[in-house]
Amino acid sequence: MVTTAEADVPRIGLVNQLARFVLIGGFCALVDFGVYQGLLALDLWVHLAKALSFVAGTTTAFFLNRRYTFAAGRTGGAGQLGGFALLYTVTFFVNVGTNALLLTLLPPAGWRIALAWAIAQGTATAINFVMLRTVVFRERA
Repeated sequence: MVTTAEADVPRIGLVNQLARFVLIGGFCALVDFGVYQGLLALDLWVHLAKALSFVAGTTTAFFLNRRYTFAAGRTGGAGQLGGFALLYTVTFFVNVGTNALLLTLLPPAGWRIALAWAIAQGTATAINFVMLRTVVFRERA
């Protein structure tokens, strides 16, 4: 049964969702990278800095994507928050693990930290879009 609140939520197509996700993701990546660089400047352990910056970017992503990207996100409750938390727990380990692996594999150079961060971020972002769209914020028929 469709509630009045669910009926009032406009459907957003795949291309529109992807565009919004990319724009919001870009902003959240700036939050993540800014926090990461700030914590590194404070001489925090690189892996802890990455973990904390991921949490900052993720929290921002949840609220912005829930509101602007996925229409079904506006009608869900605690189940969506739980699904989001589970998904981002998994992608947290993918993100931080990829970053750590690349920092080990890449040659020491000035661009090493930024490249490792970008690849880790891109990997987690791709996983997140697919899972957010198909599982967490799935539109119910």
